[in-house]
Amino acid sequence: RAGIIVGSGSASFEIMRDLVEKLPIMITPKWLLTKCQPIGVSDVLRFLVGCIMKEETFNRNFDIGCDDVLTYKEMLLGLAEVRKLPRRIITVPVMTPRLSSYWLYFVTSTSYKLATSLVDSMKVEVVCRNNEINQILDIKPISYHEALVRAFDKIQNNEIVSSWKDSYSSSGINISTSDFISVPEFGCFKDEQIRPVENRAKTLDRIWRIGGTTGWYYGNWLWKIRGYMDKLVGGVGLRRGRTNPVKISAGDALDFWRVLYADKEEGRLLLLAEMKLPGEAWLEFKMKDGKLIQTATFRPLGLWGRLYWYSVLPFHGFIFSGLINKLVKE
Repeated sequence: RAGIIVGSGSASFEIMRDLVEKLPIMITPKWLLTKCQPIGVSDVLRFLVGCIMKEETFNRNFDIGCDDVLTYKEMLLGLAEVRKLPRRIITVPVMTPRLSSYWLYFVTSTSYKLATSLVDSMKVEVVCRNNEINQILDIKPISYHEALVRAFDKIQNNEIVSSWKDSYSSSGINISTSDFISVPEFGCFKDEQIRPVENRAKTLDRIWRIGGTTGWYYGNWLWKIRGYMDKLVGGVGLRRGRTNPVKISAGDALDFWRVLYADKEEGRLLLLAEMKLPGEAWLEFKMKDGKLIQTATFRPLGLWGRLYWYSVLPFHGFIFSGLINKLVKE
């Protein structure tokens, strides 16, 4: 059993990182003073591997954590120190669990459900009581500070193996992507843009970098507004970003999209919208006969779906046209 796992891609770590990097001053609930014993993800893996075929560990429960017993406030300030960011944290006794969950949801890339679970867990001390496994496996976990340094080294070198943001639970919806891999042809609204491509490799590189810190090449402020609107109605918003800035694989989260299909050699990328919509939406980029075909498809759900499409139609004209023009620009 472990408390906060510190490592690139860990939900708890990424939420703390969001808070520290975005907010110079934080007004926080009193349970930020609750004690926790964090552990680096590399040590978690060492313990898991060490237990294999080790009879002393069979059918037993163990607590794992580093030697540092810290409050959540101290952990946030420790992260700020590693990032060399001056931060101030003020704890107040009046912030309710629901208000705290909403605060986390709007400020960070987490889902509301995960924010609620995290807030609930912060009320309980997570300190090792039975860490006999340290002696059984002869493992001494690294310090919290060292775990942070290693995590940021992974991030800066684009070596994140996996991230909680790519899990389907991060979208807050329950879908089977196999049901959406074939884009429907009938009963849908479509916006199709076609442009000749002079440099295939350069265009594909741009497509494969889309979203995240790169942005959407054209009308980024409109994409951000759409992300904020999605957050307000309980969606994922744009803050999930993407795990790797240059690589895309099927199943990855990409802002408020989910990657259904990605084959750079073939020249095709298919995205499914995970934002809150009165229907289902796809965005596809496909190279064919020296041209880039960019298709936004929307399958409306009832009258509200049709009204939604017509309400955003004026924006689609220049957003999608501007996007494809930027992608094929020599």
